[in-house]
Amino acid sequence: MIILSAGVKPESKIAEDAGIALNQRKSIIVNESMETSVKGIYAVGDAVEIIDYITGNKGFIPLAGPANKQGRIAADNICGLNSKYTGTQGSSIIKIFDMAVASTGINEKNATMAGLNYEKIFLYPFSHATYYPGAFPIFMKVIFEKESGRILGAQAAGFDGVAKTIDIIATAIRFKGAAKDLTDLELCYAPPFSSAKSPVNMAGYMIENIITGKLKLFHWHDVKNLPRDGSIQLLDVRTAPEVSRGSIEGFMHIELDTLRNNLDKLNQAKPVYVSCQSGLRSYIACMMLKNKGYDCYNLSGGYNIYSSILA
Repeated sequence: MIILSAGVKPESKIAEDAGIALNQRKSIIVNESMETSVKGIYAVGDAVEIIDYITGNKGFIPLAGPANKQGRIAADNICGLNSKYTGTQGSSIIKIFDMAVASTGINEKNATMAGLNYEKIFLYPFSHATYYPGAFPIFMKVIFEKESGRILGAQAAGFDGVAKTIDIIATAIRFKGAAKDLTDLELCYAPPFSSAKSPVNMAGYMIENIITGKLKLFHWHDVKNLPRDGSIQLLDVRTAPEVSRGSIEGFMHIELDTLRNNLDKLNQAKPVYVSCQSGLRSYIACMMLKNKGYDCYNLSGGYNIYSSILA
């Protein structure tokens, strides 16, 4: 298998030769009516500079959906109608063999460049109810604004339900939705099609837990910097067979089901950093420990995300 990721650049020589203004990347500069620097000349599609809908920054996102919208807006204005382009969100999807990989909004790099105070979550919801045959996990990452919970971007990969999940989040982003909006969405449910709490609902609940202070996170890239000098406690609550297949160095193993009976092995005066396979059981462990007075942090995405990147 060969993957060629050469990138693209705008073909704008005709505009350059005509004296139409371009940016440094040679994208054609247009206003919100899709009009170029020369009055009466319009440009749309992969050759134009866009405004990022989330950050408001100028950018280059060549996609067919935005290009078609821009074409309609340019035609409206040519015909004397007052239509405005409100920005590109970057919703896209690709088929990789039997898998689908999709994204919408901004990623971490864009959020950092824009100076946004953001946080992220990783989750592994199933495409539909697990007791109905054919359910597949969807690997999701959702980026949100720390203070408000406003959704900034999302990425997903899986075998089923990926497009639907990202389309719903893309709609929420377009209407400047936050975590509470994701939890409030009433989406179609029957066991063959989704879960009673859909992947989108679950993402909203998780973000809500974080911005309301119910849960504190740490991430796969934080693990290497966690002190191993005894000042904090590292806890793995997976089962013994799971741990035997791989674990994070320095994490003490206590299965979730036995945690209540083994609290004497933990020091209440020291923070506890908890990991499981996907982040769900470690969340339960954190809630249990928090109610007992412990300061607890949950590894977002669990050992799944850590091992897929670092192990």
